[in-house]
Amino acid sequence: MLTQDDRRAAADLLYTAELERAPMAPLTEAFPAIDAVDAYEIQLLNITRKLDAGAVIHGHKVGLSSEAMQRMMGVDEPDYGHLLDDMALRQDVPVEIARYCYPRVEVEVGFVLGKDLPGEDCTEEDVLEATERVVPSLELIDSRIRDWKIKLADTIADNASSAGYVIGEGVSPAGLDLKNIDATLTCDGEFVVSGRSDAVLGNPVTAVAWLARKVASFGVRLNAGHVILPGSCTRAIDVAAGQTFTAEFTGLGSVSLTFQ
Repeated sequence: MLTQDDRRAAADLLYTAELERAPMAPLTEAFPAIDAVDAYEIQLLNITRKLDAGAVIHGHKVGLSSEAMQRMMGVDEPDYGHLLDDMALRQDVPVEIARYCYPRVEVEVGFVLGKDLPGEDCTEEDVLEATERVVPSLELIDSRIRDWKIKLADTIADNASSAGYVIGEGVSPAGLDLKNIDATLTCDGEFVVSGRSDAVLGNPVTAVAWLARKVASFGVRLNAGHVILPGSCTRAIDVAAGQTFTAEFTGLGSVSLTFQ
């Protein structure tokens, strides 16, 4: 594990890389002793810095929610990051691609909470009861680590590679088969990739319940009004200026992002 001074130094490096849009070398190279606990504490240092500057938490995201990604990272559970108000994107406002280092989009079945979730004892039933809407969503991910050369601690410390998100209106979860939602991503009307909601831990509700339990160990709660992104149904797709991506979901509708 790292000393608190090392954690602060690592947080400063990531904060500067994000602020200046200047990708940096992996933290796992600069701080070889870093582990997952260090990485979460580094993430929280930068989240606290942003909250102190006026940012507001809008929700959380789950990363590494597929078995393939977990095998690639050599882990047996997902990771998580925070969604802040300045990450909220709009379908009718083009995204300035110059704000990011290596932007990619992911297709996700999102959740909007109508009630607070319990912490350490949260169950899938709790998630369904607390969910106000299940929404079509696109997550914009980015890495402040040069060329996405990341290991587990790198992405956790970097707020789970979070950058932005957009959601559609969605529907109530009542009667919805959340394990069997098909999703298709197009770019400028051309097919890119497709997937299904059960790619996320077999059920995206499972991912939300895991998240509630996990963040509770760091003193964090998932509250009413929060947006929860449980993980991607598909692989991440690189984006470029001039492109419009649209994700369509059976039973949920669609959501789009345009980049300039």
